[in-house]
Amino acid sequence: MAVVCSKGDWFVSSCSSTLVAVNLKQTSEPFVFDCAKAEKRPKETEGNNKSSEGGSKEKDSDRILGFAVSASGNHIALTDDHKRLVLFCTEPTWQCVSTRWVVRRGTSLVFTQAEDEVYVADKSGDVYSFSVLEPQKPGELKLGHVSMLLSVTLSPDDKYIITADRDEKIRVSFRRAPYNIQAFCLGHREFVSTLLVPAGHPDWLLSGSGDGTMKIWHYETGRRLQSVDVRQLGILQNSDADTEKVPCICLRFPFVQLFLVDAGTESCLNPAETLALPHAPWDMTFDSQNQLWLLLESEDINVLLYRYSEQHWKLCDTETPELKRVTEALQAQANVFKGSVGLESQFKHLYKVTFDNMASYLQKKQERLEQQSKKRTAKGSKHNVGGKKIKKESSPVPQSTS
Repeated sequence: MAVVCSKGDWFVSSCSSTLVAVNLKQTSEPFVFDCAKAEKRPKETEGNNKSSEGGSKEKDSDRILGFAVSASGNHIALTDDHKRLVLFCTEPTWQCVSTRWVVRRGTSLVFTQAEDEVYVADKSGDVYSFSVLEPQKPGELKLGHVSMLLSVTLSPDDKYIITADRDEKIRVSFRRAPYNIQAFCLGHREFVSTLLVPAGHPDWLLSGSGDGTMKIWHYETGRRLQSVDVRQLGILQNSDADTEKVPCICLRFPFVQLFLVDAGTESCLNPAETLALPHAPWDMTFDSQNQLWLLLESEDINVLLYRYSEQHWKLCDTETPELKRVTEALQAQANVFKGSVGLESQFKHLYKVTFDNMASYLQKKQERLEQQSKKRTAKGSKHNVGGKKIKKESSPVPQSTS
């Protein structure tokens, strides 16, 4: 699966083991990083890590599991299946600042607004913080869940760490004292895969889940403001309101649903335009100019760019300079993207498996009764000869004589 993000002047995409970064403002060579050529783990460190994982036999690879871009675009961090955390600096030129190792495979990363730390959530449910200012310093454990973490984000003021796990929970913790929990946002029925604090509403939290809903929370109190079932939207009306816009995609479906944010009404999100696409999107992102970028899952590199003009989202021409730069950079890595087309969704195995205990009990009971019935029938047939029952003759009762 390919992932995209845009911050500052940079458009960044990852697929398989390759990270590609393109400058949207000026023509320059894209930065390409292949994890297969990254620094390897020292043998003594590798042995310690295996013992800490209880003898895990999972085979490491170089596949990128997640990356994050700082708000300014000056720093980028990625983590891969080999349990590396690689930190980059983009100014004045791209360079790899450090390679550190995490205890478990990472699932989500986020920079602080101050860009002095990067937080990494992992598959075991823990969150570690890594210093950006001291790039060789080991990570520090901050908090833990009892379930796999799928997303981590921070409040815009860096006051709270917000984490979401496979067991439908969203937890809001104090960043400086993560053992103090401010609130829980509860209500999803499946794993929570995505968290977002919208820029225009720093007290809101948007969450996406495997249950097909998108919810809005006042995260500091844990109060749910709205729930939208994206599976039941149907044919939607366009709106001309000049308000903040939020996009939503459903994996494997060839469309993007846009919502308008209106804090003055009971419904915070109102469905707006639906963008029909030739292929299902892998991922999407807004850039610093509020343009919408879409990367489609197809054999040919298919990047779409939309601009909001005259109260509608309009598809940009392929000769648009920034779009042309991105397309050419990704086409140079075409084999990497083609190899990921049609792969199984990473979320498929996260759904809960339900068991109907009563149905299982009744089925086993019926089987047991049938077996007992067969045994009684077989036992009764032993007392039959030629279809007639054998009667035991009773011995005569002796009579007394006087």
